[in-house]
Amino acid sequence: MATKRAARETHPAARGDWRDRIAIEPAVLAGKPIIRGTRISVELVVDLLARGYSTAQVLEQYAHLSEADVRACLAYASDILKSERVYALP
Repeated sequence: MATKRAARETHPAARGDWRDRIAIEPAVLAGKPIIRGTRISVELVVDLLARGYSTAQVLEQYAHLSEADVRACLAYASDILKSERVYALP
């Protein structure tokens, strides 16, 4: 079990290392974060997963993506949410 845990913790997406796979290009989808080399937005992938699609179903619909691309989308979303600040209004 310790081996599996160590493997997960050293996986690039587990470390939040999504930068190799996620790009922001102003000329593509108005600068929304995309999977590098595609016109597939991080938003689309996260939305599909939130609607109950499995990773396998996402990959079936978008065969040019990899499991690592999907994990990178989730890692990107996680990092964005971690950096978000919420302020209470009086």
